[in-house]
Amino acid sequence: MSRTGRCSATSPSSPRPRRLRSRLAMTPIDPESTQSERISQMSLPSDSGDAIAAGPAPFPTVRVGSVPFSVASLDETVDWLLRVAGPQRLSLNVRLANAYNVALADSDPSYRALLSNQGVNFPDGTPVVWAMNARRSKLSRASHVRGPSLFAETMRRGTTFGTKHFLLGASEETLSALRDELVLRYPDLIIVGHYSPPFAPADDAFVEDCAHQISKADADIVWIGLGTPKQDLVGSALAHRLSMTTVNVGAAFDFVAGTVREAPRWIQGTGFEWLYRLASEPRRLWRRYLFGNLAFIRAIARPRG
Repeated sequence: MSRTGRCSATSPSSPRPRRLRSRLAMTPIDPESTQSERISQMSLPSDSGDAIAAGPAPFPTVRVGSVPFSVASLDETVDWLLRVAGPQRLSLNVRLANAYNVALADSDPSYRALLSNQGVNFPDGTPVVWAMNARRSKLSRASHVRGPSLFAETMRRGTTFGTKHFLLGASEETLSALRDELVLRYPDLIIVGHYSPPFAPADDAFVEDCAHQISKADADIVWIGLGTPKQDLVGSALAHRLSMTTVNVGAAFDFVAGTVREAPRWIQGTGFEWLYRLASEPRRLWRRYLFGNLAFIRAIARPRG
């Protein structure tokens, strides 16, 4: 059963956007998501003609499996978002990708093309960082750019830049709790809107609806918490459609809102945060971690041409 999405924005409504043209259809394997539906086919810009115009982040990259990851620290990533991507409204989807994304890309050619050719990937997972550093000189070590940490730190530092944020995803109750917590932490924070989209497949109609809601607000950055790989599909399509930067942060909304317990800080950099999450939500996550971790090992072990 579908529910009606709710939106809150501060600026006047703008014209309803045109439908996206069909370019890339994909149906990934069963994802981790707070919404249990399987993603249906949807349209995305391709590498020819409708490719996202903005170039990637100015960081060196290393491939883990088939996925290119940018080598940057958390501070460098926050600085780039606040000084470059947001103000310049780069048409770019920023992904905080982990071992599960690498495993999905290894098994699905369309998803692999999306992560390889559109947007920027930062390593949100210590195993991915380990794999990156195994392929790089010690003079340029990769760093863990953890999604919830990036989200919170960009919110905090963004108050000095006057950065305007839009929140997309989760339930209305979670978004309300998230907004309250963020304003409590950062009183000068500017949140120009938020939208809890309906429980529905990530098809063109879903993207069009989200784009219509976001276009009502004059945001610099759109934060997306829809689960993997749904947020990757939606984030890329919205970046192209709205000519702005979108950032996929997965469970960060729930962690900051306090609706899902976050791993203690001492666990976060050990490479075993996944084990904490599995213990917290075994029924929802066991399949992802049992099969996903094995698929990740296979992906990084496979020789690449």
